[in-house]
Amino acid sequence: MTDVSIDARYQQPDEQVSTPCFVIFEDMVLRNLKRTAEACGGIERLMPHVKTHRAPWIAKLLMAQGVGAFKCATPAEVEMVLAAGAKRVTWAYPAVSPANLARFLALARAHKDARLTGMVDSEQGLDVWKAQLSAEDDNVDIRVDLDPGMGRTGAPMSGVALGLAAEAGKFARFAGWHVYDGHIKGDRETRRRQVSEIAERLSGLQASLHADGVVSDVVAGGSYTFNLWPPEVARYVSPGSWTYSSSQHDIELADLGWEPAAFVLATVVSVHAGTATLDAGSKAVSPDKPIPERFRWPRKIISMSEEHTVVEADDLKVGDRVFLMPQHACTTAYLYDNALVKTSAGAWQRRQQLGSKR
Repeated sequence: MTDVSIDARYQQPDEQVSTPCFVIFEDMVLRNLKRTAEACGGIERLMPHVKTHRAPWIAKLLMAQGVGAFKCATPAEVEMVLAAGAKRVTWAYPAVSPANLARFLALARAHKDARLTGMVDSEQGLDVWKAQLSAEDDNVDIRVDLDPGMGRTGAPMSGVALGLAAEAGKFARFAGWHVYDGHIKGDRETRRRQVSEIAERLSGLQASLHADGVVSDVVAGGSYTFNLWPPEVARYVSPGSWTYSSSQHDIELADLGWEPAAFVLATVVSVHAGTATLDAGSKAVSPDKPIPERFRWPRKIISMSEEHTVVEADDLKVGDRVFLMPQHACTTAYLYDNALVKTSAGAWQRRQQLGSKR
C-alpha cells in the first residue's frame, strides 16, 4: 500500500482507518487562528463562525487561545458552543420559526451566565420575538440584520433598519447591527473599496442611533472581508473558513497565509487504463460544489456518484490512500460526526463533531 500525501506537512495516519475519513491537523488550525487574529487587529475582534467546523473541541481550543465570542447558524451550533463554555454567542439567522426561537430561548434560560444574541430583519420576525421573549430573558438581546447588497437576508440599510432597531429596543436590549457581505469577491483593492462603501453607509445608521442615545455595535464581514472592516465601525468580525481553509481559499486568499487543515482520506478501490476509482463520492466531500471542482486533484475529476469518484491517474494502485483537499471545507465537515485529528502533541485521536445535526 502506498500513502499519497499532499506534501510533507501532511503525514497520513499509520493506523488502519475506515475510509472515507475526515482528517484534521490541529497545528494548522492554531496557526490559522494566529494569522486571522493578526490580520484583523487582535483576537478580541474575532467572533468566529462555527459553521465551518461544528466541533466542540475546536470551540474549546479557540477559547483557550483567547476567543471570547462565537457566531452560529443553527440552534444545534448554539447548544454546542454553550456546552463548550462560551459566554457570548450570536445566532446569526433571522428567527421567524417559533419552534426554533423557543429552542434558542430555552438554551439562554439554561445558561444564565452567558449572553445570547438573536437576529431579526423584518416586522414579522419581531412579532415572533415579542410573542416569546419574557422578563426572565435578561441575558438575551437582539441584532438587526442588514443587507449590504447580497440580497439574501437583512433589512435595507435605511430608515427601515432604524425602525426595526427602535421597535426591538422597546421590548428587548438592542445590541446593534449584523452585516454579512458574502457577495464581495475579487482582488483585495476591489474588496476594500466595496467594504469602505458599506462601512460609510453603516456609519450613517450608527450616527442616527447615537444621536438618540442608543448604544450599539457591529458584527461584520466574512472570509473575504474580515480584515478590511475598520475597527472604528465593526467591533467584531466573523470569518469562519479560516479554521480549515480549503482548496478555494488556499488560492483566492493566499495572502492570508491560511494552511489547509482538513482533508478527506480516501482509498483507491479500482484502477483502469488512465483512471482510478476512489471510495469518496458525493456523500463524502464538498456536496455543494460542481463535480469537477469538489476537491483539488492534479488532473481531471471524471465522474462522481454517491460512493465513488473516478479521477484521471496513471500512478495509483488498488489500496493506495490519498488526501483530498475539499473545495468547501464547511459542507464537507457537515458530512461527518467525527474526525481523525492529528493533535499538536503528534498523536492521532478521534474527536466528535455535530455532523448534520441542526
